[in-house]
This record gives sequence, C-alpha cells and structure tokens, in this order.
Amino acid sequence: MKIAAIVLAAGEGTRMHSAIPKVLHPLAGEPMLKHVLRAVSALKPQPLVVVGPRGRKMLSALGPSKNYRYVEQRQPRGTGHAVLQTERAVAGKADMVLVIYSDHPLTTPQTIKRLIEAHQAEGAVLSFLAFHPSDPSGYGRVLRDDYGQVRAIVEEAAASEEEKKIGEAVSGVLVFDDSWLWPNLGRIKPNPKNGEIFLTDLISLALSQGQGVAAPLAEDNLEATGINTRLQLAQAEAVMRERVQKALMLSGVTILDPASTFIDTTVSVGPDTVILPATIIQGHTKIGSRCRLGPQTRIIDSSIGDGCTVDSSTLEEAILAEGVQVGPYSHLRPGTKLGKGVHVGNYVEIKESTIGDETQIGHFSYIGDAKIGKEVNIGAGSITCNFDGVKKQRTVIGDGAFIGSDTMLVAPVRVGRGAKTGAGAVVTHNLPPGSLAYGVPARVMKKKG
Repeated sequence: MKIAAIVLAAGEGTRMHSAIPKVLHPLAGEPMLKHVLRAVSALKPQPLVVVGPRGRKMLSALGPSKNYRYVEQRQPRGTGHAVLQTERAVAGKADMVLVIYSDHPLTTPQTIKRLIEAHQAEGAVLSFLAFHPSDPSGYGRVLRDDYGQVRAIVEEAAASEEEKKIGEAVSGVLVFDDSWLWPNLGRIKPNPKNGEIFLTDLISLALSQGQGVAAPLAEDNLEATGINTRLQLAQAEAVMRERVQKALMLSGVTILDPASTFIDTTVSVGPDTVILPATIIQGHTKIGSRCRLGPQTRIIDSSIGDGCTVDSSTLEEAILAEGVQVGPYSHLRPGTKLGKGVHVGNYVEIKESTIGDETQIGHFSYIGDAKIGKEVNIGAGSITCNFDGVKKQRTVIGDGAFIGSDTMLVAPVRVGRGAKTGAGAVVTHNLPPGSLAYGVPARVMKKKG
C-alpha cells in the first residue's frame, strides 16, 4: 500500500505569544517541525508540508533538505482547507493519505504505523489516533457505542455538559483512503462563525455515510497531545529528553543523574562513557567511548575522541582527539583542536588554535589564534597576545618548546622547536630553535664560547 504524507504547519501558534513560528520552537535541540518530519519520513513517504504566508522563511530556518516538499496556504481557513491545497500534488498518487499536525512532535513512527495497520485491518475510509488528554478542554470528544466503535464526534462548543465529561479526544494524526478523501473534503461546509474548514468534520461525515471509522487509542497519551503553549512545550521537552537518555543508557552509556542532565536528540555517545550530574550536551556533538564528562559541563557542536575527560568546563565547536583531559573550569571556544593526550587544566581559554599531541597547558592561560606543536609545556599564566588593535595575529610554537610561567607571546611570533622562555618573558620577536629567551622584552641568551 502506497502512503502519502501531509504535515500541517500553517498555523500561527498565537498561544505561544512569540514572534517565532510555533513549529520552529526548539525541542531537545531541534525545531518541533523536524521531529514530526523525522517520524513521518521513517515510514518512507516524502512529507508534503503545508505552510502559511511566512512558510518559505520558516522552512529556510530548518536548513537545506531534500526530505520534504511544501505548498502554501495563503489564507488561514482551517485544517481542511490546508489539506485541500495539496490535492493537485497528492490526489490519486497513493492508496492512503496520512495527515499529521506539525505540533505533534512526540508522535513516534511506531504509533503512526499502528494507526495505519488499524486502518487497514478495519477496512476504514478514515482513521484517527484517539487519546485521553490530561485536560480535554478544546478537543473534540469521541463517543463510542457498547462495542467500542466510534458513533459520533462532538466538538466542545456543541457538547452537552455530560459529553464534556468524556475524557477521550481526537488527536491531530489521521489516515484516509485517498479515493474517499478528496471528493468528501470538498463537501465540508465552512464553519459559520469563522469561515474555516475543519478536517475533523470528515469524521462525522464518514459516520453519517455509514463508512468505517477506526480510532485506536494511543498507548502513550503524550504522543497524541498537541503543543500550543510554553507550558506544553516544557512538558514535551522533558519527555523527549527522557527518551534520549533512555536510548543512550540502553546502548551502554552511564548517566548518573538523568534529572540534571540535558542531551539533545542530535548527540551521539559511545559506550562506557560516564556523564556526571549537571551536564548539558547540545547540537551535533559526537562523543566517543570511555569518556568521563562533567559535572557541570556544557558541550556544544563538538567532537570528542575515546577516553577523554572533561571536568566542569565549556566546549564550543571544539575537536578533541583520544585521551584528552580538560578542566576543571576551562573554556574551549570555536576552532579549538586538541591532539592525542593533550592536557588542559584549570582556567584555560583556547580559541582558533591547534594543539599538538601530548602538550600540557596546566592552568591560567589564554591561547588564541595559535599553532602549538607536540610535547610543548605552557607554563601558568602564559598568554598569546593575538590582537594588535586592528586584526588578529598568529603565534606558532614548535615541538618540544617550554614556555615559562607568565610568558607573553606578542603575535605575530614564532617559537622554534625546543626553544625555552623564562618566567615573565615578553616575547616580541621570533625565537630560534633550541634557544633560551628571558626578560622584558625577551632576549635570546647567547651561548658562551
């Protein structure tokens, strides 16, 4: 059976009270809409996204993608009208049409598949995912007969006081037979109050025709809950992060305190890595095996090799090879690349710099716009003075060099292989390999004889 998929993303989301379109609000590190597109794409159909007048700009915020197409709903005339905008692109090209609201980011591919299977098994022309929301206010209620079959859908505005007590509601995940959907969608009359065409009116129409309507209950009510407010967004965030942590722990990652740990859906972590409390891992971060991260550590869009330790530090767009130690209380800014076995100790800041294997930067140092070789020792309080007031300048330090405590390296400057500086030196000129320089400004000590 061929399936077409439509994602409705044209709503303004006014209850979010935000200048940002609702579906772009981040959830575990990714826009809400991305989670929906991923769930649908897992079933193989290429989603067709219905967007509003700001749609192109909104989709551009997701980045380039070949995983979806889109059409525009120029006037906000309801969910049924939104689906009508896809008729030319979808009608007659599939056996079934899946429609899902873009504010349902917790819906999983497994749940969508279960709905499709129920639709086929019951020979229905229309099926929807039913659920029991914590607060059913605003949802259409599902009325069933003594055999559990759907006999009516009552919108809250038309529901009696007794019907409002019903806890079962209609979600925004529906499946239609293609041959039934399109001719009947055109029969739906606009709501007299606001002129909108509601997709859920098709349920009542199918029932009035005596057609089969399937409504399996969601196994997890949160999967079927739409997000309309910041409160609901926060609740969904907690659910999504719990899912991420559960998957990681089942794959061999230790998370000592899940309640204080935050990991985005885009993060990958190797087995036998231990994540300590109050650690935040974000963006497209890749972490190897046997690492120890935290406590109180934040890692963003970084790559960390096997066997690394990051203690109470911040990493942004940094790359760490195997066996690197960082922290506590250090900051690796974008462009930092640390070789194998590098040690970065207390209160060190590094940006746009490459550090060679086995180099030691123990404490209280700033390294900016530098290339440092292998097995270099950077003494406490050393600084690459990379900004001359106009532009950033580079510092290059050769393999095996020894930079004494409190050395100022005034860029642009090169320190040769195996060269040394004395404590407190201010290096303003290049140092030859194997030389020793000290003083302010630093002078090269001449060998006797």
